[in-house]
Amino acid sequence: MNDNQTNAEQLILQAARKIFIEKGMEGARMQEIADEAGINKALLHYYFRSKDKLFQAVFLEAFQKFLPQIEMLLKSELPFIQKLELFIKNYISIMIENPYIPGFVLHELTQNPQRLAELLKNHVVVMPEFLTQLQNEINNGVIKPVDPRQIMINSLALCIFPFVARPIIQTVFFGNDAETYNAFLEQRKTSVYNFIKSAIFIEKP
Repeated sequence: MNDNQTNAEQLILQAARKIFIEKGMEGARMQEIADEAGINKALLHYYFRSKDKLFQAVFLEAFQKFLPQIEMLLKSELPFIQKLELFIKNYISIMIENPYIPGFVLHELTQNPQRLAELLKNHVVVMPEFLTQLQNEINNGVIKPVDPRQIMINSLALCIFPFVARPIIQTVFFGNDAETYNAFLEQRKTSVYNFIKSAIFIEKP
């Protein structure tokens, strides 16, 4: 792939990311993306044959930027409590920067769950190590005796739900004020961490 092709693809991905954030996967149109990128629709289809393939590319680009941070964190020698805090903060940050990801994941889970599993299966190699560290904390009496998988799934659920249910929560609890809701999402970084920490850590007498 030459430099012109690489630049064209990056221009398209940048435009697509903007439209997906504004309209979501279902609401976005290829013509809108082409217009945003300043190219014709035929050229857009030359690089990405369908909106579905373009969305996958945008998703993977975001995921691949996020993954090295998480892998480095989970492989580090930091204590579990610090890893948990940084994991939650990084996870919520990537959702704030890429709010279309939860919609994509839900769409894939409904329409083609196996494809999503294939996309992700090669990118979770460090999770067993992290779960082992968590189990060691349980064995050492630092954390309550809870299935480590429950802790991680609960943490992920608390992080992602405000993004998945944003249209409802923002309307019902925030008067559809997007700016206030964005501030609330930033606060979730600390709120989720404190909630999980108080739920699983054993307080020393």
